Amino acid sequence: MMPVRRTQNWLPSIFNDFFDNEWMTRANATAPAINVIESEKEYKVEVAAPGMTKEDFNVRIDEDNNLVISMEKKSESKEEQKEHRYLRREFSYSKFQQTMILPDDVDKEKIAAGVEHGVLTIDLPKLSLEEIKKAERTIEIK
Repeated sequence: MMPVRRTQNWLPSIFNDFFDNEWMTRANATAPAINVIESEKEYKVEVAAPGMTKEDFNVRIDEDNNLVISMEKKSESKEEQKEHRYLRREFSYSKFQQTMILPDDVDKEKIAAGVEHGVLTIDLPKLSLEEIKKAERTIEIK
């Protein structure tokens, strides 16, 4: 099946040309790419974040047992040339937050994270079948 582009007939084509083109950036263009990999023993989440360090990240489990990944980077560059009386400042600020629902079989006590070569990696170990069965219990009816 071929994808079909549908146009909105009520919106004049000049607006379509202005708002729906390659040179206008989209709101989520700066969101980092996220990979989720599943193996027999774990899930692995990879977040592409070039230029970020471990101090720029915050990984936590919220009150609803969701995995929350936050990233915040502030930088200020200041350049002075006294002989020309020239001053230049550049500010940069980026912030990102992603909330992911954790599967029931994740061992929340053994979650680990690390940053290497601009990639945040979060290891989410799976519970074994014995641990899952141990967590389940039958409630006696009185």
